[in-house]
Amino acid sequence: MKETKFNNLVKIMNELRVGCPWDRKQTIHSLSHLTIEETYELTDAILEEDFEAIKGELGDLLLHIVFYARIASEKKYFDIEDVIENICKKLVDRHPHIYGDVKVSNEEDVKKNWEELKLKEGKNSVLEGVPKGLPALIKAQRIQDKVAGVGFDWENTEQVFEKVKEEIDEFEVESANQDQSKMEAEFGDLLFALINYARHKNINPETALELTNKKFIKRFQYLESKTKKNGQNLKDMSLIEMDKYWNEAKKL
Repeated sequence: MKETKFNNLVKIMNELRVGCPWDRKQTIHSLSHLTIEETYELTDAILEEDFEAIKGELGDLLLHIVFYARIASEKKYFDIEDVIENICKKLVDRHPHIYGDVKVSNEEDVKKNWEELKLKEGKNSVLEGVPKGLPALIKAQRIQDKVAGVGFDWENTEQVFEKVKEEIDEFEVESANQDQSKMEAEFGDLLFALINYARHKNINPETALELTNKKFIKRFQYLESKTKKNGQNLKDMSLIEMDKYWNEAKKL
């Protein structure tokens, strides 16, 4: 039944590509920013744990995958069957502890095997798989994951936290000197260390920051709502007055 539904999606995509002016006009380049948008919408639904929304966003992403494959098939590069065959082969090849005789003890062993296998496949660096266009925070996380996969990592969490404190001290020195360029460099080092510490604590820094963003937005919108309800204007209020509503929002 599931295969029939997937085939139906491919059939609909093929019909739209022929019959719909908008679908017919699209290219891999015109779709790419829309795919990024859909991915962020899926991430937002995941953070909210809204499974109905997750279902819808997964469908949107699946459509994009089928769309790209359709465009590629028109140029005789590959089709959706090739895409599926390729990922199946990759999964089998990258999991020799499941489909071969390699032994692993834990998740870290799996990651190390994964990176070693990619190097054997012809990659010159374990960092080749980190997209250049990733947002800096996510890129830092992926860089650290990649190098840790081949053993380049701190021995324990305490060492990472000491590194965080060291970077704070170095930033404070440059801050006191008011050297903007060095302050920026040290702040970057501090963020990189904090992201590394989060990884060692099994915290996704992107998720953690986005949850804080959402929390701040809800509290500030409560502040705006209460201010408006009481006939006040934020620009005319003191921080002490604003804090009253802010603290109410925190209790909620």
